[in-house]
Amino acid sequence: MSWKELYHSKWTRFSFWALLYLLWVIWLGNYWWLFGLIVIFDHHITRKVKWVFWKKYYKEGEKHNVLLDWLDAIIFAAIVVTFFNTFFFQAFKIPSSSMESSLLTGDHLFVSKLAYGPRVPQTPLTVPFTHNVLPNGKESYSTLIQNSYRRLKGFGHVKRGDYVVFGFPNGDTVLSKVPAEDYYMFSRLAGRDYAIRQYGPVKVRPMDKKDHYVKRCVAIAGDTLQVIDGRVYVNSQPQEEYPGIQNTYMVVTDGERINPKNLDRLGINTAELAFSSRLPGYPAMPLTAAMKEEVSSYPNVIEVKRNIDRYPPDYNDSYLTIFPFHETFEWTRDNYGPIWIPSKGATVSLDTLNLPLYERIITSYEGNSLRVADDGRIFINGAETDSYTFRQDYYFMMGDNRHNSLDSRYWGFVPEDHIVGKPALIWFSSDKNKSFPKNIRWRRFFKFV
Repeated sequence: MSWKELYHSKWTRFSFWALLYLLWVIWLGNYWWLFGLIVIFDHHITRKVKWVFWKKYYKEGEKHNVLLDWLDAIIFAAIVVTFFNTFFFQAFKIPSSSMESSLLTGDHLFVSKLAYGPRVPQTPLTVPFTHNVLPNGKESYSTLIQNSYRRLKGFGHVKRGDYVVFGFPNGDTVLSKVPAEDYYMFSRLAGRDYAIRQYGPVKVRPMDKKDHYVKRCVAIAGDTLQVIDGRVYVNSQPQEEYPGIQNTYMVVTDGERINPKNLDRLGINTAELAFSSRLPGYPAMPLTAAMKEEVSSYPNVIEVKRNIDRYPPDYNDSYLTIFPFHETFEWTRDNYGPIWIPSKGATVSLDTLNLPLYERIITSYEGNSLRVADDGRIFINGAETDSYTFRQDYYFMMGDNRHNSLDSRYWGFVPEDHIVGKPALIWFSSDKNKSFPKNIRWRRFFKFV
């Protein structure tokens, strides 16, 4: 038999697809899906059932129906893209400047789900090519079927320093009119009744339908993290100063503004930059270490001083915005912790002093009831206790744009079951503050992360 005959043999095609399908079932770990081999066998060999019922098979010389051909192409694309989005790679767009200068606003990424292992869909009834909303703002999913959390085998685990895409931990409840806002922070600052009255009603989302965030993992389960004057320490060791990390600096000038072309060449997001004639200069210019040296060399720059937020925090922050939102923790964004990151199987002693650190884990992430009596006794699931054992690992995430990032300092730990994947490739990037074609960042095309 020639290679051409072998290629066109129905038994060859059946064997190829059956093998791929079998490997996928083994990876999935749900052997009920082996019944799918019957479909593959019939599709390639017996052909008793028209499985692709929407597809029209033309006789020789028969005129093609363009609409049916397009329908076939669209359905096929939806199935293939959905399969790849679920188990391999998913497209993601950087929505904010929290990761600048590492990942830029307007970067379009492919996120690898194989890096940490893809999650089996918990809410499988979803409109293709959507995550949680339709263009009209309505939910794009149905909760009629809800599966338990399960993660397939991946190439590795989350490590310190990794960029990680994950479900926003506080995204289980959103305000309908401002779904991108943190409902819990909004309620703490303005009051729950006011928040709902002005921006509600509230919507409750399943865990796998929370909005996606991307940050850098700075501490993993079992680590102890502390931030001292803006420097991150993990297990008492200073963490590597990654090139893309930036903080804000007070840049004092001789009264003149810095040439905008110089700022643009440095990659500074001028949309978030303000000049104060009273200083004179820039009260909060975001700079990396390399950018700081460059700015310091400009002839009209007199001083460049790093902004450090010490307790009590400045007007941007308060104990109501800094996790764990209790005034006994005198922490700021630049002087934070020490804080221990919970790990699966570890047991922690509980009292009313440290309970704010673990309350959301106990209730929201691990599904227990929690009550604190007037005398300070703690009850979990109705039983009095002075300890708690964690059921999964947790992580601490921070944005590289340290003074413009809503991250774990503002909402706490990221549960392991919220991890989506790892950014792998920037395939397109554009700057919304510029007009075409200057807005296209050609150098970032097909850049590995």
